[in-house]
Amino acid sequence: MSALPADEPGAGVLVPHWLAGPQRTDLAAAVRRALAGRPVHPVAAIHLEDVLTELHVAAARDAVWPAPAARVRLATGWDEDVLPVRLSAAELSSVLSLPELPEGVRAVLSGNATA
Repeated sequence: MSALPADEPGAGVLVPHWLAGPQRTDLAAAVRRALAGRPVHPVAAIHLEDVLTELHVAAARDAVWPAPAARVRLATGWDEDVLPVRLSAAELSSVLSLPELPEGVRAVLSGNATA
């Protein structure tokens, strides 16, 4: 996270959102379209860029330390391509404000669906 957290309790906490490979691809595409296609508030742009970074970090984290996510996938029955994407409240809010965010991704990030 590149921006300093606000003085709100838990503002800097990163919460894992378990996304399958296609959901991560859709999320990245929606964020890139938003950053390229329309004016975005500078602070929101920072948060959206941080989301793109976290998508890469999630894949790298799983390559280096595969056991933690593998245990969760085993316990839940999720497919092998499901990874935790850790987002702050500000990053999540910025993503959920994107009108072009696919509904399936929006549902998972809102807690209304599972990977």
